[in-house]
Amino acid sequence: MKNLRFLTVLSMFLLVGTVAIGQNGKAETKMVGGAEMYPTKNIVENAVNSKDHTTLVAAVKAAELVDILKSDGPFTVFAPTNTAFEALSAGTVETLLKAENQKKLQAVLTYHVLAGDYKAADIVAAIKKGNGKATFTTVNGANLSAMLDGDMVKLKDAAGNVATVSIADVNQSNGVIHVIDTVLLPSK
Repeated sequence: MKNLRFLTVLSMFLLVGTVAIGQNGKAETKMVGGAEMYPTKNIVENAVNSKDHTTLVAAVKAAELVDILKSDGPFTVFAPTNTAFEALSAGTVETLLKAENQKKLQAVLTYHVLAGDYKAADIVAAIKKGNGKATFTTVNGANLSAMLDGDMVKLKDAAGNVATVSIADVNQSNGVIHVIDTVLLPSK
């Protein structure tokens, strides 16, 4: 039942999204990992071009989440960079990528996904409404906390790890991505 709920929510996340429109009336792109992220492409189509997200793309493939991330949404993805994965304890990524650890890898990856389209302004508004802290339930089912450090959005996981959003509002055809500098880990 939990896996079905995850797949349903993740499917919704990937197919429906929003497009940023600039003053000239055209969809705006952002540069991530040396590549333009086109708001007319889905999360997978864009992510495979980012040199900063090759580990995340490999993990999504190993977890068999590619088709889900190509499907409807809207969803919000907090996308850790390669450097974020490299900061994990030695051997963690390699262990998670093994076939026998697929469920654990899925749990980690879905902890980086929210059902719904949460732009940076939405997250900041929730933080302000919560007097400095907002709690979001991830697709994984576990909670993730958000707070501000000056004008930077920070995310705190169940283990106390804190990630900073380094690039916000990277619009996709099926959601929005916020690039983060730390891998978030669920308690379960």
